[in-house]
Amino acid sequence: QVQLVESGGGLVQPGGSLRLSCAASGVILGINAMGWYRQVPGKQRELLAIITSGGRTTYADSVMGRFTISRDNAKKTVYLQMSSLKPEDTAVYYCNADIIVTAAYTTRNYWGQGTQVTGSS
Repeated sequence: QVQLVESGGGLVQPGGSLRLSCAASGVILGINAMGWYRQVPGKQRELLAIITSGGRTTYADSVMGRFTISRDNAKKTVYLQMSSLKPEDTAVYYCNADIIVTAAYTTRNYWGQGTQVTGSS
């Protein structure tokens, strides 16, 4: 059973920083792309950043220059370093990963349970 477990959310003042972590566990033969999304009530889930297995990154315009995605392949963990946080960054943040689960390279997509980030003034 593969699981993604996020941590690091919380309350932060505008202009502050926060680092989210997401660790994968279970029967994992490899991990392809990993990413971070966020969602606010009543809106669609928004893609924030993606990192490939080789370390190539892509960012949404809304977080470019403020958020940094990284990964530690040995730890099966993806991180999101967030800085210059704004009240509008308040959302539930989710990690996502394409995980190789069989020797035949069957890949399945998994989501974490979400972690709340709240910007306060």
